[in-house]
Amino acid sequence: MESFIISGLALSTPILLAALGDLYAEKSGVLNLGIEASMIIGAYFSYHVAFFSGSVSGGLLAAVGAGLILALIHAVFLVLLKCDQVVYGVGINILALGLTSTIFRKSFATGNGYEKCPGLPKMDFALVRDIPFLGDVLAQQTILLFLGLVFLIVTIVVFSHTSAGLKIKAVGEHPYAADTLGVSVAKTRYAGLLISSIFGALGGASLTIGDLHFFQDGMTAGRGYIALAAIIFGRYQPLGVLVAALIFGMSDAFQLRMQIIGFNIPYQIFLIAPYLITLLALFVVGPSMAPRYNGKPFERGEEGF
Repeated sequence: MESFIISGLALSTPILLAALGDLYAEKSGVLNLGIEASMIIGAYFSYHVAFFSGSVSGGLLAAVGAGLILALIHAVFLVLLKCDQVVYGVGINILALGLTSTIFRKSFATGNGYEKCPGLPKMDFALVRDIPFLGDVLAQQTILLFLGLVFLIVTIVVFSHTSAGLKIKAVGEHPYAADTLGVSVAKTRYAGLLISSIFGALGGASLTIGDLHFFQDGMTAGRGYIALAAIIFGRYQPLGVLVAALIFGMSDAFQLRMQIIGFNIPYQIFLIAPYLITLLALFVVGPSMAPRYNGKPFERGEEGF
């Protein structure tokens, strides 16, 4: 049971980081389907830099840098050029998948198995182990899980008790009203995309340098979309996102455990478990109250009062 929880928390980490980061973009009114691109880019470049430099901290910085660059691309197309957010999201995800696959195959001899890179150490020290009930489980996690939990608290405070959080929500609910009050809609959405892309990239890095220590084509396997589903399931609230990330992570751990046990059932049946649970969760939760202007570009002076 303990090993199942350890695996479930590790698999929840990338979804938690990506979903919490994307919450800032969604609440500012940007439908960021490109979170999948952020995750695969972060997963690959953190692995690439960690492998060739031998530095896991360098890998983390590479993930942040990749997320920053992708955020600027998102901002240009989604905020400045006001492209269709769904079409752009699908396109950037395909581009990121092809780009990482191409660079990976050019840089590594993939025919000889997976090349291991340095990985983040486990948080196995006395202060963590002494935590009641959860100490032994948390000691087997990396710092990225703790970063996700700290970021969760920060996000709750930002959206509940700060003027910055109020501005983000105002831009998502009614950008025209926010604009008349002097709030820069463009800058607010730039900031939301920046946070979304960086934490999405860190979520991807948690798969490579955090957990598996290798990379393979398409290894995010739709986790960016699951992160978006976690936001909807969590009703655009940080604590709801945490619950959703844990549910999806534990379901992923469950399907892995079922494959190991070796039932006389095609393993593909177990592989679909996380995605099936995602669909069922959205069905059970029902309609979610997204920000009113989520997915809609802002054009100053277009709407009056």
